[in-house]
Amino acid sequence: MTDAGATTDGDAVAAAVVVAGNAEPAAATGDTAAAPGDTAAGSTTSGMASGARMRHWIVFFAITGGVIVLDQLVKTWVVANVQLGEVVDVLGEWLRIWHVQNTGALFGLFRDQAVLFAVLSIGVMALIVWYHGRAVAGSGWLATVALGLLLGGAVGNFIDRARFGYVVDFVDMGFPGGWRFYTWNVADAAITISILLLLLMVFLPPGRRETPAG
Repeated sequence: MTDAGATTDGDAVAAAVVVAGNAEPAAATGDTAAAPGDTAAGSTTSGMASGARMRHWIVFFAITGGVIVLDQLVKTWVVANVQLGEVVDVLGEWLRIWHVQNTGALFGLFRDQAVLFAVLSIGVMALIVWYHGRAVAGSGWLATVALGLLLGGAVGNFIDRARFGYVVDFVDMGFPGGWRFYTWNVADAAITISILLLLLMVFLPPGRRETPAG
């Protein structure tokens, strides 16, 4: 996102992981030690749990990949069809396409530090994958969806920084002749939605966090 702000891109993603950490996974079920004659049943339960974890990972990476592809395709279209600095009205002044280059972080803070944020993003992305491996044990599909969106958004902006040294922003929203929101992109939207979902996890009882893994 572009313009002055109070949060860096890396800070937003890291904060989301911290929020996720506060949403403690629900207690695992079905972990009681099997009786001597229940070996077969225990093996079946273990196999079902492994299958459920695999489904979570597949969905996690599918969401991540979907966000990355959509983000990069839309940015490619904007770069090819809208001149840098050009403004194209979509819904009048309420919603416009404004092609800008963000050399800083989220909200345009710390400009010309794209390389630093690209390096920091690598560590943050690894943290997201690690936390998903931990959360999938009990936090259910809500955590998988939220963390998939978070990783997709982080990777989308990381690709821009690695390729160009800046992030392509283009969505400009605001009131005609008045206040305007920070310019953003698809990756920023995915990160924002993920943070909202993770905050929802903090306040939802474990049993209400959709379907638990396993």
